[in-house]
Amino acid sequence: MSINDWYIILTASVVSASCAILGCFLVLRKMAMVGDAISHAVLPGIVIAFLISGSRDSLIMVAGASAIGLLTTFIIEFLHRRGRLQSDAAIGVTFTSLFAAGVILVSAFTGKIDLDQDCVLYGEIAYVPLDLFITDGGTIVGPRALIIGVVVLLFISGFVWIGFRPLALTTFDPAYAGTIGVSAALWHYLLMGSVSVTTVASFESVGAILVVALLIGPATTSYLLTDNLKIMILLSVLTGIIASAGGYFLAVRMDGSIAGAIASVNGVLFLLAMLFSPRHGLITKKIGRKISAPVQSE
Repeated sequence: MSINDWYIILTASVVSASCAILGCFLVLRKMAMVGDAISHAVLPGIVIAFLISGSRDSLIMVAGASAIGLLTTFIIEFLHRRGRLQSDAAIGVTFTSLFAAGVILVSAFTGKIDLDQDCVLYGEIAYVPLDLFITDGGTIVGPRALIIGVVVLLFISGFVWIGFRPLALTTFDPAYAGTIGVSAALWHYLLMGSVSVTTVASFESVGAILVVALLIGPATTSYLLTDNLKIMILLSVLTGIIASAGGYFLAVRMDGSIAGAIASVNGVLFLLAMLFSPRHGLITKKIGRKISAPVQSE
């Protein structure tokens, strides 16, 4: 394996780990599709940031997209609580409206610039080794996407480490959390803000669409394997790393899409967990019932 192969696998693994950690809380809160909503809704924020700054600098676009990502969560919550819409309907209305606004902005104001829907939504992880971070002194630090991914992973890990107890309380029993002074609304928006930052920081390297698979796939797989939240988070990170490495080797072997292969391996791992999970697996349960069935005498 070349150094470029390692760069791609490491970048995918780092992004998978960040998404997996947050995905556990999204799955447990029954908010799995919020990541999908944010990944689409950030498009107008990216375009507006570009129009204001005139630059495609990653930090500027991440800032603009993060602002819209946070706005998306506020709108979804407002429509759900004040508009009396079901959460899935609120998510659908919000992300389709914002995504449509972004498409209009792209087509109307960036026609002569190298900025389009494919550019901002469908990243190509194979290009990660080509975009290097080089210091003013000419020192090559490494791929820009990998460095950004590591920073985001450290931020997400620190956020969950510090806020694990209130996050767990507001996830499993928000009513009780409120009685002991833990604000469910505050931690909801902090979590959604973290999801927004992770999504938009990753779209340039792995693509915003793949981020959705990384948010949901490892978390749902680990959900079937354990009932302990801490173990669930660790298993989801491990699952994401396995899917990233396995997906890359599969893509190389088949000469296909790396992002598609990673998402496919995530799907296979989920299927295996659904069938063979020690407690919740369909086949495991069937075998257990046969073993525990009483033997009938003739």
